[in-house]
This record gives sequence, C-alpha cells and structure tokens, in this order.
Amino acid sequence: MQFPQVLITAYEALAAHKLRTILALLGIVIGNSAVISLLSLGTASKKAVEMQFETLGVNQLTVLPGSHVVGGIYGAAGDVTSLTYEDALAIMNSPEITSITHVSPEIVYKAQVNNDRYSINTQVIGVTPNFAAVRKTTLASGLFISQYDVDTTTRVAVLGPEVVTRLFRNEPAIIGKTIKINGLSFKIIGITTSKGGSGLLNQDNMVYIPLTTVQKQLAGVDYVNSISLEVVSKEKMIEVQNQVGYLLLERHNNPDPYHADFTIVSQEDIMKIVRDISIIFTSLLSGIAAISLIVGGIGIMNIMLISVSERTKEIGLRKALGAKRSTIVFQFLAESIIITVLGGIIGVILGIIVVFFYHQYLLSLLSYLCNMCC
Repeated sequence: MQFPQVLITAYEALAAHKLRTILALLGIVIGNSAVISLLSLGTASKKAVEMQFETLGVNQLTVLPGSHVVGGIYGAAGDVTSLTYEDALAIMNSPEITSITHVSPEIVYKAQVNNDRYSINTQVIGVTPNFAAVRKTTLASGLFISQYDVDTTTRVAVLGPEVVTRLFRNEPAIIGKTIKINGLSFKIIGITTSKGGSGLLNQDNMVYIPLTTVQKQLAGVDYVNSISLEVVSKEKMIEVQNQVGYLLLERHNNPDPYHADFTIVSQEDIMKIVRDISIIFTSLLSGIAAISLIVGGIGIMNIMLISVSERTKEIGLRKALGAKRSTIVFQFLAESIIITVLGGIIGVILGIIVVFFYHQYLLSLLSYLCNMCC
C-alpha cells in the first residue's frame, strides 16, 4: 500500500469514529496549548518585573533597616526602624563619599485618599526633591515636592496618573484642587508621567507628599523605611556600598559590621533574586506543561488501543487479503500521526490565542485588582 493511500485510509478511519478522534485530539490540544501558554506566562512575567526594576534606575543602592539575606557584611540582625532622615543627610553631606549623585530617603504609608466624590486606599510615599532624580520620575504637569515643602512640613501632594483617574475621573484642571489623606487636606501641586506597572511596583498609583509631613502629621514616627542612593557608575557601586556601610556603622555606634542594624542592596542583588525566583517559577510551569503533554500522549495510546480492539474483524480481513503485519501497524501509526499533528497545530493556535488574551486583557485585570488591594 502506497503512503498517500495509507494516509487517505487513516483519515477515513478517523472520520468514521468522530467522537473517539475528538477525544484523542483533545488531549494533545490541551497539552500543546498548556506548554505554550504556561511558558509564555513565565517568560512574560519575568520580563515585566525586570522592566519595572529597570525603570527604577540601574546604578542604585538601597539602604534598608534591619537584617536581610543579601548585602555582604551588612546582613546581621537589627532594628527595623533603624534609619532616619538624618542618616540620609549624613550620607549626602559626607566629604568621603563623592560618588553619589542623589540621596533619597523614603517612607511608605498606606492611607485612605479621597476627594468630595470618591475614596481609594493607596500608598502615600513621603519623599524629598531627590526622589524624582533617583526614581526617574517625571511630571506631566505641575511641580514636584520641593526642599521648602520638606523643611516646613507643607501639606502638598503629587499624584500618580492612576490616582487622578480613580479620584477625579475626567475632570479637567486637577492642579490646585484639594484631596484628603486620612482626614487631612492636601493641595495638589503636580501629576507624574505614567510609567506603568502593577501592585507594589506601580508608581502610577501612588501619592507623593513631603517626607516630614508623613513623619510628623500622618504616621507620627521619626524613622524612614529606606534610603535610595544613585551612584555615578556601576564601577563605583561596591566602593560606595562600603563607604556608606561604614559611615552608618559609625553613626549607629556599632563597630561590628556583622551586627549591623541595616542592609545595603543594589538593583543587581534584587534582580538576581527575581531571576532565581523566575527560573524556579518557569521550571514549575514547564513541569506542569510536560505532564499535560504526557497525559495527552497516554490518551492517544489508550484510544488507539481501544481502536485496535474494536477493529479486530477489519485487521483479520486485511490479513486474509494478504496484508503484511507491517502494513497494518503502519496504518494505525498513520492514524496516530494524523491525530498528533492535527492536535499539535490546533494546540499551538489555541496557545497563541491564550497568550494574546493574557497580554491584552488579563494583565490589565490583574493590575486593576492589585491597585484595588493596595
């Protein structure tokens, strides 16, 4: 029997048992679409997180209070409120540390923000003027927080574009209007340019007010959550990390670096952790996708085994007419190949559709849900 005739006969056999063929196809379709969509999900999520960190700046060091798993000699236990605004000023004014361009102390405060019509829960960030330079934040309109605002604990606010949308909808001329943060009135002086993102990394869904205003009027604290440093170049990162570390050890009266009450991490340290997590996440998804393919293959095997059992009369008739064993085996193999190839094509198309839908709609939905929670 010629190869084209074998394919035609295999097709006719599959068409004669449509339900059985569809069930066999289903396993392969699900397996292939799962492989494509899950691996694409892992890769896309990793890339999205990396892009968000890149928007925060490359030559950055972040000083965090307490003990953390990264940071070289700065990884011992300590107080989680060990950093102050004065520490940031000391780093900024130190004559020994000359490779830092900007120092940005920050404090994060979760609060209810509202106007006369709408109310949201979001993150309020206490910042200084250097925040815009360190975090690469630009303004769509208005002004950013000034040093005068910090020195005088002025009640002014700069809003992210998503906050503007959620509070004011399509109202024009937002600059100069008033919002309330936990009951206190703040005048809007600026709106930042959209940077994108979701959840905790979404700078578009934040409210920026003077650092001292958060400390004294909202949170009632004298510490900061972090101090961000912009270094002149990557080559100076380790040098600056050590200089800042020993300066803070001296300020905190702690001669032993192994018992420091702070941690200094770089963007590369954070990115390495993100990449490691992404590799584990992608490997997990790959394993799930592989199981889907194996299940699909077993499904085809079982369907074809049932097919052989049901077609014993056909097999006996072919043998009676002189068909070789290899020809009969090849006949069933051709049917399996047709199911596999057809299921693979449909699965690839379905997987691409799922990835497109995820990119177009689900990311927006997840971002919206994260914003509602934050």
